Amino acid sequence: MELQVPDVPLLKIFSFLDAFSLLQASQVNRGWNRVAENDQLWRSLCLKKWSLCNFSGCLGSQTWKRLFLQQTKLEHRMAAVKPEDFLFREASGNLGPMAYLSGCGHTVGAQEKSVLCTVSSKHKLYAWDVQEGTMIWSSPVQQSSIMRLATLPQMHLAFTVDLEGTVKVWNCQDEDALATLTMPWTCFSLEICLTNDGPFLMVSECYGPMTVTSLSIFLESSLPHTLRLRGVSKVNAFKYSVDLLHCSPDKKWIFASGTHQNILPVVFLTESLLKPSEGKSPLSLSIPFSSCCRACWAPRRTSRITVMYRRGSCKKTGFTTFELMIATFLLPLHMESPIWMGVGDGNTVVFESGPSLFLFTISGHLLQRFEDHQRTIGNLWVDPVHVLTTSTDDSLHLYMWDEEGRYPHLKSCCHLEHVGNDPCNFIEILKSDDMSPPLFSFAKLLWLFWFPCFLHILCLLFVFLHIF
Repeated sequence: MELQVPDVPLLKIFSFLDAFSLLQASQVNRGWNRVAENDQLWRSLCLKKWSLCNFSGCLGSQTWKRLFLQQTKLEHRMAAVKPEDFLFREASGNLGPMAYLSGCGHTVGAQEKSVLCTVSSKHKLYAWDVQEGTMIWSSPVQQSSIMRLATLPQMHLAFTVDLEGTVKVWNCQDEDALATLTMPWTCFSLEICLTNDGPFLMVSECYGPMTVTSLSIFLESSLPHTLRLRGVSKVNAFKYSVDLLHCSPDKKWIFASGTHQNILPVVFLTESLLKPSEGKSPLSLSIPFSSCCRACWAPRRTSRITVMYRRGSCKKTGFTTFELMIATFLLPLHMESPIWMGVGDGNTVVFESGPSLFLFTISGHLLQRFEDHQRTIGNLWVDPVHVLTTSTDDSLHLYMWDEEGRYPHLKSCCHLEHVGNDPCNFIEILKSDDMSPPLFSFAKLLWLFWFPCFLHILCLLFVFLHIF
């Protein structure tokens, strides 16, 4: 006699399954297959696995299940990658900040082009076809050097700030900028975020010898022909420059800080910046650790942030994690002070020291040490899927997160030596690609028999019925 379970409780039970078990459950019968195909189940799996990524520009007309399996196949390719599988393209000239402009970052095996924006010392903004290595667009020569660059791939827009404080918006197709706004003072940092209310741009400017204002600017329309920049709020932040601006993965919080030893970082509520109340200051929280030099939001713990700080005459380096502070530790004095850092699942910190890469728990326990580089590591990028490092000899090493066990560990995957004539910063290209499809390992899930899953589901069903 076949056991019939109503769709609603079965859907609730399936929501506790991982992708492996869900695919097995879909093989039991037609009823289970129908429930297991529910788009919300696969959406939850995608967002749980890749919470840092925004799928709004990548989903298209496909289902969340198809997207999950597609991303899975991509990671399988990345896990098995070899140096000869990479394409190398070299651009001449002195290039500055870089960021992806294409809708889903660096596409693999897709028809859409991967477009990269770069800034040159010739006061120009360029757009490049990454696969072909060819320049497809360039802006007119600007009056002043472009100091900051940010992109919004979902809307195919690039944002620049020059040395004179002029903010411009480009679509990297038309010759002239779509919108321009001149700031009265020097700009130190630039951050673009996309929220449910639309995109907004944050610019910090320094005026006078002792005061800094963080300015939030809203893009009033998503249509390029009506695009204009409109000031929303202006907040007096610190007595020194705002050097660090970071938006949390869920876009609810804004971290702002300077690197001066007397500055305490501040976390602002995004909504209070975008919808300020007259006569009231935006809601904010000061973090009681000065001398902050780096900060990273945890991709899967959206209210958790880790800051790296240095203090004292010997410049001791420490890491503190806040959710209202939960852990802190100092590095040994004999260890070379790191410059770059990142966080994994919210319980780990990864950073470089000399030619070595270290993985610590947030309470200071050493998990792993890698010595894949011969020279000092000069740059580091960390996201929920992989870790990338480059050294001063322009070699690049790829690691991937392995989440088995209590803490996630890193798996060393591939080492690339620089083969060009000119120095090249790989990390600068990949660092800005926060829309690139995430990758993780793929197994032959559909070739499994359903019987082991049936026993597994029956156990869950028994627990569910016993509770209710």
